Amino acid sequence: MAPDHKLILYTRDWCGFCTLVTRTAARLGATIEERNIWQNRKWRQELLDGRGCASVPVLRRNCADGSSDWMPESGDIVRYLSEHYGKAGPPD
Repeated sequence: MAPDHKLILYTRDWCGFCTLVTRTAARLGATIEERNIWQNRKWRQELLDGRGCASVPVLRRNCADGSSDWMPESGDIVRYLSEHYGKAGPPD
């Protein structure tokens, strides 16, 4: 069963780890808003404000109660998506 919160994935162009996460999310049918920090300065600033650095990929989970948390590291994000949206390994 899918979690009851909004998922936002901060990415950038030419990022293999970002591609790994987005392909995994697509295979699992997870609904994720992707925010490319190279295409929008506001999104980069959101990432800096929330994490203190602009490394990607980072998954932000916004919960219904207004809280949010940040998950860096592609392996952790893929594992989280697999556990909450179904079982699938990394994309080919």
